[in-house]
Amino acid sequence: MAVVQLNGRDVPVANVFCIGRNYAAHAAELGNAVEAEPLVFLKPTSALVAEGEPLRLPAYSNDVHHECELVLLIGKGGHDIAESEALQHVAGYAIGLDMTARDVQSVAKQKGHPWTKAKGFRGAATVSAFVPAERLADPGQLSFTLQVNGEIRQRGDTSLMLFPVPAIIHYLSTVYGLSEGDLIYTGTPEGVAAVKPGDRLRLDLQGLVSAEWSVAG
Repeated sequence: MAVVQLNGRDVPVANVFCIGRNYAAHAAELGNAVEAEPLVFLKPTSALVAEGEPLRLPAYSNDVHHECELVLLIGKGGHDIAESEALQHVAGYAIGLDMTARDVQSVAKQKGHPWTKAKGFRGAATVSAFVPAERLADPGQLSFTLQVNGEIRQRGDTSLMLFPVPAIIHYLSTVYGLSEGDLIYTGTPEGVAAVKPGDRLRLDLQGLVSAEWSVAG
């Protein structure tokens, strides 16, 4: 069973929801339209890789991209959660990677096929330990970075989200329902790029928590 860390304890993971195209600049860099409602896809829990484990690139892709994102841990599930009450359902916040086999995704999009092979391979989801929600006054005012081999590759600011955290929680709870232990990857800013064997990736969430992974050779 996949677990994440919150306050030094293991929390079993239920579902892994991901939001696509949630930053206008990222949508633009890939030539995608901005959506009128959250674009949702799922990852299997087997995609999760704990800190310290190597990131293994899928043999069927030659263009795997990093996507650095704020990640939510749902502590209290529910249906039709109002935006005004949404943050009460969050147990913690973390920083993670939505790894994407871009070449495989492009072919799937051209054929109108699902993205699962591009987004759900083993190692396609990383996440740091979670910061308890009570330590963050406003998840809509957070900055985060991704360094690759010591150089900053992505900078994010959650104030630039097209769909803020409360809106995401409201939408997911209304359409799918949310459960305790669900993870929500909230979208990536611009700056996505390919990784290669030997790369070192360091993620930081406003100095509150950081994590590192290395791409296997």
